[in-house]
Amino acid sequence: MLAKNAIVELLGRTPLFGSLDESDRRAVADEMREVTFDQSQVIFARGDTGREIYLVVKGRVRLSVLTGEGRELSFAHAEPGQIFGEIAMLDGGPRSADATAVNKVTALSLSKPAFKRLMDTHPLIGEAAVRFLCSRVREADQQLEAIALYPIEGRLARFFLAAARQKAPGADEGRVEIELPMSQSELALLIGASRPKVNTALSLLESSGALERNEGRIICDIEELQAIAGAE
Repeated sequence: MLAKNAIVELLGRTPLFGSLDESDRRAVADEMREVTFDQSQVIFARGDTGREIYLVVKGRVRLSVLTGEGRELSFAHAEPGQIFGEIAMLDGGPRSADATAVNKVTALSLSKPAFKRLMDTHPLIGEAAVRFLCSRVREADQQLEAIALYPIEGRLARFFLAAARQKAPGADEGRVEIELPMSQSELALLIGASRPKVNTALSLLESSGALERNEGRIICDIEELQAIAGAE
């Protein structure tokens, strides 16, 4: 189990709890419990009752849905420091997606009753939850726009731009090295394309100088990616 101070620090780096002061984050940490999941284990399925929210400590979680034709569409990966499972837990509705451990996962869970107690006793936590949900809606809108309007190279460019800016916030030029701890098949699911098309698009990005691949690590040229992604 992580030390309490480490949990408080980790909460401070999340978009949900990052705006809270240390005393509020410590109150959240007091209610969290450590859980582990094996590779490929289903953490929850679409339609399940949402009883917990999760904060990833180690590993990676794939969030996906199955289409009517049985095709899996992966729309997000939750990495260390990221939260998932918040929508159903907050609104009381069913889970809107499947959550599956891509590899061995360690996470911290916060139950619905515990979160309700926290909102009752720490009003700023409720305000933070509203802001967080609004940001999720904006992200979903942007992802739908990317899938609907941009070719695969554009989608990939936007994906790598987001990863590079997470590694180097505010970066608008230069080169940023990131890790890509997923297969091309996982990447294809994430941007709504087939693996062969993703492989072709990656080669095009590399030949244009936007990317340089080196044994699981990607060197991103920010300006080239912006041009391909159509970013201002």
